[in-house]
Amino acid sequence: MYEIFGKFGAIRQIRVGSTNETRGTAFVVYEDIYDAKNACEHMSGFNVSNRYLVVLYYQATKAYKRMDTEKARERLEEVKERYGIGGDLTKQKMAYTPTPQR
Repeated sequence: MYEIFGKFGAIRQIRVGSTNETRGTAFVVYEDIYDAKNACEHMSGFNVSNRYLVVLYYQATKAYKRMDTEKARERLEEVKERYGIGGDLTKQKMAYTPTPQR
């Protein structure tokens, strides 16, 4: 991988997926963003060992936003559970029976 991607600039690190979920993926980290841009433009669709590469930029801000969304969703579920909000509406209606007015 260093041979293929090293043509575009200095590489800081390459991480190859080793678990079942990450198998077939790799992260190539360049020293310079312009080298990463150049590699992305030239390597997307490149054939290596009868497999076509899909090369994308990793956007840390999107990953952090997704993490924040998941945390917010967890907090919302905690509040719903604490105050008995959400779930099956028919159960909520049965639990609330107003006293008749005279």
